[in-house]
Amino acid sequence: MSVYQLKSRFQNILRPLVRALAARGVTANQVTTVAAAVSVALGLFLSVVPLTQWFLLEPAWFLLRMGLNAIDGMLAREHEQKSILGAYLNEIGDVVSDIALYLPFALLDPNGLMLAMVVIFLSVLTEFAGVLGQTVGASRRYDGPLGKSDRAVLFGALGIFVAIGGTFAAWTAWLWAVVALLLVWTVINRVSAGIREARTAA
Repeated sequence: MSVYQLKSRFQNILRPLVRALAARGVTANQVTTVAAAVSVALGLFLSVVPLTQWFLLEPAWFLLRMGLNAIDGMLAREHEQKSILGAYLNEIGDVVSDIALYLPFALLDPNGLMLAMVVIFLSVLTEFAGVLGQTVGASRRYDGPLGKSDRAVLFGALGIFVAIGGTFAAWTAWLWAVVALLLVWTVINRVSAGIREARTAA
């Protein structure tokens, strides 16, 4: 079970807003670009500001960003705004945003950066594995157990934990290790599913 499976219900809620945005001339690429820019700005802000209370912005932004990600996709698909540039912006923007939003947590870890950086690397790898499905005749794969939406829930919860005074310690190493294993599992699932789909379509 992945949070991504709730996407269709989320889209139904947002559809009236998407119609209104399209009527006002808002484009999918504009939404994608704004989401990435704010993510990078927030990540940089949290990396340099010493007050951990500001980490409460992480879960708030993750929720809003999921909404923006749904909105840009719906604008593209349902309002004839699909473009090659948009496809690049969507994938690159998501990866850059994830790195920017995860990095502040790595900087808080007293155990050093290594394990958290492994998690960030594997997060990027899951998205790469998902995109590769399209190069072998399969669809863009979103298989879990730890896709982008699931990671948003995880890091949003960590943001709340840090904001209310929680601190990283020795247990954090075990957390990163479990997350890394789930990410490896996600990569394997996406590659396996892509291969099966491509063979079925051949």
